[in-house]
Amino acid sequence: MSEGQRETAVGLFEAGCGDRSVATLLGVSRTAVRRLRDRWKLRSAGALVSKPGKRSFTFEFKLEVVRRFVAGEATAIELAREHDLSSPKLVENWAALYRREGEDALRPKRKGRPAKPVDTSGFSELDRLRQENLELSAKVAFLEKLRALKEQGRE
Repeated sequence: MSEGQRETAVGLFEAGCGDRSVATLLGVSRTAVRRLRDRWKLRSAGALVSKPGKRSFTFEFKLEVVRRFVAGEATAIELAREHDLSSPKLVENWAALYRREGEDALRPKRKGRPAKPVDTSGFSELDRLRQENLELSAKVAFLEKLRALKEQGRE
């Protein structure tokens, strides 16, 4: 929806029109109008014209909000208003992730492109064996150091 359409929709909401009639009048999807109406209920007309900047939330914060929503303690709109969130849809998205993938889905994701795996097919067999030898030597050294520290702790 354009800024002009959003402003017109807000005026229609304030006049008492519902999301279906506003969507028909403006020729936009009902889903977009419904989300706009929810934001309007949450923030009033001024919040619809200028969109807030992108904020990041901690894992603990998201988990607390989602647990309250899932437990039925508060609706998405109430939680969004209480925590000054941009939209109740944010709470609903977090809850959907939580239900589908569990708590870990709410944890922050690593930024950027994942590292490429090392392609060993271009190495000769001698190079591959040397690399494997280095890795095994490092593991042996680590285990020896761990054993020495355990024995030192027993004395």
